[in-house]
Amino acid sequence: MKIIVFSDSHGSYAAVQSIMDKNPDADMYIFLGDGESEVEKMLADYPDRDIRYVCGNCDHGSFAPPSLVIETESGVNILAVHGHRHGVKLGTDFLCDMAMDNDCQIALYGHTHARYNSYDNGIYVMSPGSCALPRDGLKPSFGLIDISPAGILTNVADL
Repeated sequence: MKIIVFSDSHGSYAAVQSIMDKNPDADMYIFLGDGESEVEKMLADYPDRDIRYVCGNCDHGSFAPPSLVIETESGVNILAVHGHRHGVKLGTDFLCDMAMDNDCQIALYGHTHARYNSYDNGIYVMSPGSCALPRDGLKPSFGLIDISPAGILTNVADL
């Protein structure tokens, strides 16, 4: 199963469209907030794709949930949050605890606009960075998750 993860587009639909067009074969797309207007366009432009999303701190008046637990067909559960309510700028301990409490093997967050990819306490933890406004001195980016019988692989790639 191939999953594309991205976050923090902040008005740049071109960045979102680039990710969607370069990855037409993904089984799922997860947007981690701060770009709800782009999500609305994405849902209209790609109606046949499995798109999941949460609200970010800049998605004012959003009806999107602040977090999602996604159960995949392969039995791997994914926690998706924006991160502003989970202290991700201070670390990922709270996020990992929340993932464990929800029987998730993968925890995803945005908000920091910085890439992060690790395996912490049995949880794959990833921030895809920002697809439009990175704050880590690197290029705009997005995340990739591959779930197969051999295991889980997570990576962050340049846009």
